[in-house]
Amino acid sequence: MDDGSPALDLLEAPAPAPKHRDAAPANHQHGHRDRLRERFSVSGASALADYELLELLLFRTIPRRDTKPLAKALLARFGSLGEVLNAPPARLREVFGMGEATALDFGIVAAVNERAMRSAVRSREVLSSWSAVIDYCTAAMAHQTREQFRILFLDKKNALIADEVQHVGTVDHTPVYPREVVRRALELSASAIILVHNHPSGDPTPSRADIEMTRTIAETARPLGITVHDHVIVGRSGHTSLKGLKLF
Repeated sequence: MDDGSPALDLLEAPAPAPKHRDAAPANHQHGHRDRLRERFSVSGASALADYELLELLLFRTIPRRDTKPLAKALLARFGSLGEVLNAPPARLREVFGMGEATALDFGIVAAVNERAMRSAVRSREVLSSWSAVIDYCTAAMAHQTREQFRILFLDKKNALIADEVQHVGTVDHTPVYPREVVRRALELSASAIILVHNHPSGDPTPSRADIEMTRTIAETARPLGITVHDHVIVGRSGHTSLKGLKLF
């Protein structure tokens, strides 16, 4: 009978209630969930492996099934916790046991994490909280499947005025026009900018085109009183600072 509640995805639906002689495994699973929640409550995330944190999240939309195999399958498929949470919903659903509701939960967690990191950047003087900037840019861009070119616009005190994605390209290229970058900085009355883009390949090593583009933007901006503090390239394997490498 339809009780009006939303239907769970078929793969996420709870298994039928076991017969009496099979009740022990169900009780064991219930105990496992309680023990995992208690460990998190008492000792925090550091006491849990990545697959166990995923299990805690999976509990939300998969009420009674053993979620450990699914958590381990997701990590095996995507390689890391960050990759799992940032994977496109369609790819998540390729893993047996994942449905729309659970994929949506993962997307929500990733979005909340990114928003929290952005708030940390906005509330501080950017250059004095460089690790927060890197964490935010990594969360926002490292797992994207297409290249994005982002600009952080700063005022005279290096506080963030605006954070904008200027262009989205292909898997290995995004068009960047130095005059557009400088024009936008002037519109916002920015005194400095930080350039950021991602390499979907995962390798943040700058290309020759990356270096030349950075030099062109810096040379175009300098006479107008706009400083390019850095150009950061982020990838799943880390990040690279062109300023740190003295490439412009």
